[in-house]
Amino acid sequence: MATTLITGGTVVSATGRGAADVLVDGETIVAVLAPGSQLLGTDLTASVDTVIDATGKYVVPGGIDAHTHMQLPFGGTQASDTFETGTRAAAWGGTTTIVDFAVQRTGERVQDGLAHWHELAAGNCAVDYGFHQIVGGVDDDALAAMRGLVDEGISSFKLFMAYPGVFYSDDAQILKAMQVSAETGLLTMMHAENGPAIDVLAQQLYEQRKTDPYFHGIARAWQLEEEATHRAIMLADVTGAPLYVVHVSAKQAVEQLAWARDNGRNVFGETCPQYLYLSLEEQLAAHSEQWGAFEGAKWVCSTPLRSREEGHQRHMWQALRTNDIQMVSTDHCPFCMKDQKELGRGDFRAIPNGIGSVEHRMDLMYQGVVTGEITLERWVELTSTTPARMFGMYGRKGVIAPGADADVVVYNPNGHTSIGVDGTHHMNMDHSAWEGFEIDGHVDTVIARGKVIVDAGAYLGRKGDGRFVRRGLSQYLV
Repeated sequence: MATTLITGGTVVSATGRGAADVLVDGETIVAVLAPGSQLLGTDLTASVDTVIDATGKYVVPGGIDAHTHMQLPFGGTQASDTFETGTRAAAWGGTTTIVDFAVQRTGERVQDGLAHWHELAAGNCAVDYGFHQIVGGVDDDALAAMRGLVDEGISSFKLFMAYPGVFYSDDAQILKAMQVSAETGLLTMMHAENGPAIDVLAQQLYEQRKTDPYFHGIARAWQLEEEATHRAIMLADVTGAPLYVVHVSAKQAVEQLAWARDNGRNVFGETCPQYLYLSLEEQLAAHSEQWGAFEGAKWVCSTPLRSREEGHQRHMWQALRTNDIQMVSTDHCPFCMKDQKELGRGDFRAIPNGIGSVEHRMDLMYQGVVTGEITLERWVELTSTTPARMFGMYGRKGVIAPGADADVVVYNPNGHTSIGVDGTHHMNMDHSAWEGFEIDGHVDTVIARGKVIVDAGAYLGRKGDGRFVRRGLSQYLV
């Protein structure tokens, strides 16, 4: 098998940093050595197949985006990134593993939904991938099928308190599913918004002819995220199930999570880059010459972008520092404006919900290091180590250590990345939600299971490089 030595760089982990050389044999990291170490020979550079010079750069574990939706059917269309295009874009941005969502809807079998997602992904992915299971129709058959998920390498499932008629579960269904969670060790993931109340508000706004994308954010009020988050915590407490709340956007929802954690509950949360940087006023209310007030459709997602005036973005950064929020995923669910987002012209309720970010998460979070929001170590922890621990992959993923998969990113703090459709953009979209963002850093080299797939501005990977990751139970529970 081929050997690679990454030399001269600063290896960064969730707990510290230091100068070290990383030796890869085939698909696995076999040694992390002090610079100049002669433990494995006097001139290791001469005995390996490939030497990567990381002088002046950070050497970090490959990013893990634990919340993506490739090819997800939604709102009469489907997410524009396939597993091929989406994982290739992920690779460009330093993400070497994704965890996508297999889908079961009411009236469908859980096993059939999982099998279909395997068919979509197999042989098409540029990086490794795993699955969560969406359980959109909680009935006796689905509850029985959930008990077999761990044997399939699926250790988490997602429920929705939103989207009545599509994915929605009522409190009784949630309770039953959480009982299975408590019995099996499966991690319950929750989309926490009060869907029936949102639908009432959205209908009323529509009847008042308030139909622009801005009103998507008004209908999905923060109170309805806070309420649903609290309700999910209480149901988890009754059943003893561990709970992970996805795409937290409201500071009041964070306060509910913090309260639960302060009281010793196995309750966790993620946020996404859009809730750290973007806002109701600046993006959902945006206008352009091409699209007019419909420009804001580019940023329609759920949970929605929150008001900057109310301080949600500032509070979300704080929650990342205090570990009230444990990790950052993207909820990558891209749609083009033409023929997709524009389905909702004249009715914000019909705009497909989603933003494309899988390519930019590592960069956007690194910019938080540059601006002093988080430390370098916390960057690694949020984007790689905690996702690996939370979803049962740590040791193999999320760390640079002997025995781990050789998923490594060489990140250049002296580089620069300009985000935009005409610049850094490999996602299958006709616009960028991050147009004009400037990053004071650059992904120089990406290695996935020992293979260099991105280097010096060139893509060297191919579809089929990525493999399915069978996950164990969460390693983050107390």
